[in-house]
Amino acid sequence: MIQRLIEKIQKTKAPICVGLDPMLGFIPEEILKKSFQEFGETMEGAADAIWNFNKQIVDHTWDLIPCVKPQIAMYEQFGIEGLKVYERTVRYCQDKGLLVIGDAKRGDIGSTSAAYATAHLGKVKIGESLCRGFDTDFLTVNPYLGTDGIKPFTDICKAEDKGLFVLVKTSNPSSGEFQDQKINGVPLYELVADKVVEWGQDSMDNGYSNVGAVVGATYPEMSAVLRKKMPHTYFLVPGYGAQGATAQDLKPCFHEDGLGAIVNSSRGIIAAYRQEKYARFGAEHFAEASRQAVLDMAADINSVL
Repeated sequence: MIQRLIEKIQKTKAPICVGLDPMLGFIPEEILKKSFQEFGETMEGAADAIWNFNKQIVDHTWDLIPCVKPQIAMYEQFGIEGLKVYERTVRYCQDKGLLVIGDAKRGDIGSTSAAYATAHLGKVKIGESLCRGFDTDFLTVNPYLGTDGIKPFTDICKAEDKGLFVLVKTSNPSSGEFQDQKINGVPLYELVADKVVEWGQDSMDNGYSNVGAVVGATYPEMSAVLRKKMPHTYFLVPGYGAQGATAQDLKPCFHEDGLGAIVNSSRGIIAAYRQEKYARFGAEHFAEASRQAVLDMAADINSVL
């Protein structure tokens, strides 16, 4: 699966992942008004607005990017109706030829992790039928429970040719409360990195493993350390733009050939029309603003690679 992502990155020349993390506050008033008129100010109304917002974003950016990353929590807050839109968004993006990283950060013990892996990456047997759940191409996972929690995911990745991105060094300000703590003189995030390499050795796809790592751009010195420790691990990189990381901060995540990482941007793209830089588009043309934000982001990243 990781090779498919690399091929799409090379084709688009844009190592960019658009985070489809819709909040109602991001959605233009006209879309909300139309959905609420039809479904009321209900979970159904919110879900319909999110779907129409997502669809326009995807329709205006799909040809520029290799993948998207819907954050499932943004959909779960609207209950079952929100999850229906999450699934609908995943299918629509895949129909457009995009790879989908399900950002669910799952992870638990044995049978529970196996169920999560089945729900998001695999298939479940119902009677004599095999049915798929959300069926994303990649999934973010939390390694806190150790190998017991990760192995069900790596097993399904091997069987289904899917991929993972394991949390290693996240971009949020308080990540160091645990991740930077030292064990026998070694930071915890480096120990996790070693395990990610180990977990991925049995799932290589040409030069890279299908087991990738989440490495925040907000800590470039740590990114440089992790890049050396994990030469065959693809990085999913949050933190660019709205969280403060610059294109220069991204550079340590990449190899000299420009591969090795894909950079996520969520509100910086889907809510671009709210930025002064793109105010000329207005709410009516929010999706055109998102397209321009993708073009600008690609140019910014490529300027340092």
